[in-house]
Amino acid sequence: MTESSAFIPYPPSWIGQLKPLLGDQLPDFLRCLDDEPVRGLRMRPGLPAADDALSPVPWAENAWYLPLSSNAGAVPLHEAGAYYLQEPSAMAAAAALRPGPGDRVLDLCAAPGGKSTQLAAYMQGEGVLVCNEPLPARAKILSRNIERMGVPNAVVISALPETISPLWPGFFDKILVDAPCSGEGMFRRHPETRSEWRESAPAGCAQRQGRILEEAARMLRPGGRMAYSTCTMNETENEGVIEGFLARHKDFYLVPFQLPGLPACGGTLRLWPHLIRGEGHFVALMEKQEEEKYLSLRPETFSLPAKGDLSLAEAFLSDHYSQPPRPNACFAGRIAAAPKDCPPLKGVKALRLGLHLGEARGKLFFPDHALALWRSPLPVLPVTQEEAAAYQRGETLIAPPSLKGFCAPTLSGLALGWGKASDGQIKNHYPKGLRR
Repeated sequence: MTESSAFIPYPPSWIGQLKPLLGDQLPDFLRCLDDEPVRGLRMRPGLPAADDALSPVPWAENAWYLPLSSNAGAVPLHEAGAYYLQEPSAMAAAAALRPGPGDRVLDLCAAPGGKSTQLAAYMQGEGVLVCNEPLPARAKILSRNIERMGVPNAVVISALPETISPLWPGFFDKILVDAPCSGEGMFRRHPETRSEWRESAPAGCAQRQGRILEEAARMLRPGGRMAYSTCTMNETENEGVIEGFLARHKDFYLVPFQLPGLPACGGTLRLWPHLIRGEGHFVALMEKQEEEKYLSLRPETFSLPAKGDLSLAEAFLSDHYSQPPRPNACFAGRIAAAPKDCPPLKGVKALRLGLHLGEARGKLFFPDHALALWRSPLPVLPVTQEEAAAYQRGETLIAPPSLKGFCAPTLSGLALGWGKASDGQIKNHYPKGLRR
């Protein structure tokens, strides 16, 4: 908590809304908001904790608390997708939904991508994860984070929920609705939001949240599960939204769940910042009743790349990977490995289709940055922290004279991107838009 933030008061009407919920705990709650905010990260599965990680976050896998002073977001390993910085209580929603390998999953309000990449970790690269963000600028950030974290089975789109729900009725096994909210969970981390809050905000947000849930419900298959979450604390946007939705949808019911380190619940869970180490979150888990007869929507089919381009891609992939991905689609001029069971994309603005592999130019194949971040290829060139930073600035690296062709500079075993070795140097292929 900065000294200046102490002079930004909490809205009195907001405190008034919380009194019925907190009772005699209200003073403890308000006192905790004067403490330092809580930080955390999730490591890519299989990687050890970051150097400055503290204790594990109990309710999330591969997740750790960070000191407030950590510079984990400004080092080369962050850009290589070693971890995702995420507020710990926000990890509870994906943990409650917990999709498995092979599921069809929709993250309906996905930017910037924290919950999407957490869902992807549970899926282990199998099935399809559709990540949607209606605002184009935020959708680009979402797509970048999906790429950075090496997610191979995600489709990133930018659409309003009401435009895609008629296209994908009953398609998904699991849906996450991390709804836009009044953001009361930001009051400690970003004190300026206190002065932006308005007493009318919860009611306005609740109306929008209810509309989003209506569209999500249309896209969930019978027997599927849907999680709803917010980073706000008032009852209107949380229990109120869920109660209204369940009253309108008798085919949905709450599902009790329990996460490690958190109390068991009957289907709705509050993470209060004075009771857990986090900024606060609300999660509800619901299931849609089974139907005896259910007609599933057929997945998308894709045209293969041209024969010559496909041959170039397959040859490159077999040269650089012992278990190469399978090129099966063309997307925006690239050859891609599209996920199985992708929903029909006609009329939908898509930014990313599975794992982008690269493009054929004449008789040469140029690999995509996403391919290196998915899995380190061969050959590799291990580099130091200083060399990694230089590479991410776009500089040329020194290489053994024997190293030829496309290779990947690696830091702690993670590929940073592509380079092309020749005459003792590596020409830098790090995307110019990402260079620092």
